[in-house]
Amino acid sequence: MLLLVGLGNPGKDYSSHRHNIGAMAVDEIIHAYGLGATKKRIRPPGLFVDGLIDHTKVKILKPLTYMNESGDAVGRTMRYWRLETKRIFVFHDDIDLAPGKVRTKFGGGHAGHNGVRNIENHVGNKFWRVRIGVGHPGEKKRVKKHVLNNFAKSDQKWVKETLAAISKAIPILLRGNDSAFMTKIALLQQLAKGKHQKPKENRIAVLQKDK
Repeated sequence: MLLLVGLGNPGKDYSSHRHNIGAMAVDEIIHAYGLGATKKRIRPPGLFVDGLIDHTKVKILKPLTYMNESGDAVGRTMRYWRLETKRIFVFHDDIDLAPGKVRTKFGGGHAGHNGVRNIENHVGNKFWRVRIGVGHPGEKKRVKKHVLNNFAKSDQKWVKETLAAISKAIPILLRGNDSAFMTKIALLQQLAKGKHQKPKENRIAVLQKDK
C-alpha cells in the first residue's frame, strides 16, 4: 500500500489558498479515480480515503492539523499501518517553482516549507515529495501573504490544468517512474494549453478582419 498525503490547512477558509494546492491535488485524484468515501479519524487526525489506482492500493490522507503540524498525522498513519517512509508521497506547494511546474524528489531538505519540515521531524526525510509550483511574490516579506491567499482569477486556468494533469499521470509515479511522471504532466499541460489557442489560420483571419 502507498500513502498519498495532500498538505494544506483545514477548513473552508483555507481551502482555496495557494498553500493548499497539495490538498487540492489529492482531491482531484480522489475524484478522477472514483475512490471510496472520506472517513474522518481522530487518531491519526485526518481525513482518509482508500482505493485502487491502476491496480495499486492507496490510502489518501489530508491531515486535520494545521500545515506546520502535519507530521503528527503522517507519523501516526505510517506507524498504525506499518508503512515504510519510501511508500509515502507528499503533495505540497512550492514557491520556488513557476506556477504550474511540477517536480518530484525523494529525500532531501524541506526548502523552508513548514509542513515538509514537520513531517521530517516525525518520520525523517526518506519520503517522496511532489512539489507543485505556485510562484514567488518577488519579496521575502510578501511570501506569507502570497501562500495564505486564494489563487487569483487569472490563475484558475493553469491550476485546473495542472491538477488534471497530475491526476492523469499519477499511475506512472506510483509505478516508480518519477521522470516519466513529470514528462507526462508537461505534455498534458502543453496539450491543454493548445486546446485554448485558435488555429494559426484563424488567428490570421481575425487579425486581417480587425485591420
